[in-house]
Amino acid sequence: MARVNPSSAERLVQMGWSMKTRATAQRLVRGSTAAMFLLGAGGCVFARPAHSHVGSAPLSLGAQTVAFPSQSGSVIRAWLAPGRSGAGAVLLLHGMGGSRASMLSRAGFLHRAGFTVLAPDFQAHGESPGRHITFGALESLDAEAALAFLRARAPGERVGIIGVSMGGAATLVGSRPLAVDALVLESVYPTFDDAVADRLRSWLGPFGFLGNAVAPALIQLVAPKIGVDPGRLRPIDVIGNVSEPLLLIAGTADQYTRLTESRALFARAASPKEFWEVSGAGHEDMHEYAPVEYERRVGDFLVAHLRDTNGATAESATARGRSCVGVQFLGGTQGRCLPAQWLESPRQH
Repeated sequence: MARVNPSSAERLVQMGWSMKTRATAQRLVRGSTAAMFLLGAGGCVFARPAHSHVGSAPLSLGAQTVAFPSQSGSVIRAWLAPGRSGAGAVLLLHGMGGSRASMLSRAGFLHRAGFTVLAPDFQAHGESPGRHITFGALESLDAEAALAFLRARAPGERVGIIGVSMGGAATLVGSRPLAVDALVLESVYPTFDDAVADRLRSWLGPFGFLGNAVAPALIQLVAPKIGVDPGRLRPIDVIGNVSEPLLLIAGTADQYTRLTESRALFARAASPKEFWEVSGAGHEDMHEYAPVEYERRVGDFLVAHLRDTNGATAESATARGRSCVGVQFLGGTQGRCLPAQWLESPRQH
């Protein structure tokens, strides 16, 4: 067997380390290039319109397709499902890349419970025209227009909002947070910088650490092209101005809005507020992930703040076909009377 002297062995080791270093450097360059393409090439992949054919709502929803103008420059297409008088109204705001169709399951359970429901397509989404997705900037104008439309079509009703991801950010980052009677925010980013960096970390896999390094430069490159001021896309700076009851929902396995970020957002919010950490959930449809618990918690929250339950007793509520349940929130247990059908939702998975 051939013998290798120490000096030769050292050279071989050095060559091996040199090759590994070069390979790592090449992967870093490829990772950086991929990151630049994902956010920078062609005016930003993120910001491309997410148009789709949505069509009419299912007959079971009893909704009509409506349209109204927005200061974003778009004409917003939406579903409007009338509810019972005095039962409250809910505006459903979808996330980035979605449409009103992505809020259909929520609209269904709320409509069955008697709420009036409005589910719009943001500009550059679904059937609403628009050149770019703007991560909450122009969408905040759409949310404002949708709220005004809902108030006009459901006069006298208390109004709540369920905003998912970008939809939740859009309720906060306009000229002022939207004034409603109850606010449910799901998986909302604290800052636009965080949202971009988190996505880059997730997409780049083993080179995810590049996300924090690359995100600021990419944001500076893209933001002017689509007319976005990143300094205004900071829900964490304005959530403290929300005085209405707030329910914040976050997935413990969310890689796009990390749990630590959601906790920081919650810490900045004023009371009254509640926080639900959905165990095992990522950046996904919380209603589909945990339908039974979602309808119980969110339903309880909306009933408490959108309907006049003063003087109602457990006995009289049960006599009217309702079930009284105790719901465990982060801040303690609250007993509320919920419509019985809310406890008969599809099996949780």
